Amino acid sequence: MNIGFLEIHWLDVLDISLVTILLYNLYKLMRGSVALKVFIGFLSIYLIFLVVKATEMALLSERLGQFMGVGVIAVIVLFQNEIRKLLLLIGKSTEFNDVLGRFFNSKKEDDNSIFDTTPLVVALKSMGETKTGALIVLSKDNPLEYFTETGDLLDAHISKRLLLSIFFKNSPLHDGAVIIYQDRIKAARCILPVSENTDIPAYLGLRHRAAVGITEINETAVLIVSEETGQLSFVHGGMIQYNLSPQEMRQKIVAYL
Repeated sequence: MNIGFLEIHWLDVLDISLVTILLYNLYKLMRGSVALKVFIGFLSIYLIFLVVKATEMALLSERLGQFMGVGVIAVIVLFQNEIRKLLLLIGKSTEFNDVLGRFFNSKKEDDNSIFDTTPLVVALKSMGETKTGALIVLSKDNPLEYFTETGDLLDAHISKRLLLSIFFKNSPLHDGAVIIYQDRIKAARCILPVSENTDIPAYLGLRHRAAVGITEINETAVLIVSEETGQLSFVHGGMIQYNLSPQEMRQKIVAYL
């Protein structure tokens, strides 16, 4: 296809589309953060370097060239968090993710993905009545080893008493998230990534932002009990559903599993 003096092939259209998608996802990851300003600073220096090189300013061109020579390493160091988030996002959205997971894991996970939700829902109801803050991550096909290693490993059966003991305000395990993989409590006091989404209401605290953050980069669901109001919330795909009843929470959990 010819547009004026340009000859465009379908590979060119595909190339431009992929670059556009990549740049858009990079912008979403850096939007509202300091990283975006740093990226603009790097881009400005690069544009100045191109102008200086075009005008053949030898001394300045040499100095900026030395700086640009280590630019890739500097970008990796400065943007390591954003790069990790981008790779996690790509891994989450890849179609053959399930195929790879089944290939590297010989256990049949489907048999254990749905469990008796009664102890979990009863614990949430009890914590809501006493306004005990809680953050519980559910994962049906990903052990989330990167995040479980940040806390204390338990590998215990799901029970109301254990969950109430973990989130009791004087418990050394209450500060952080509990991760449930299939039908087991894998770890407690886990650290979750905090979302940088600027659309999250300002009145929501770190507990809700952490819940959104983990669901943005992993196929998980998060159950929240507000310490201020005792309300139950369900988070999936970066979206929060507020003020749910225990029965509604059970329905959400079963639907996710």
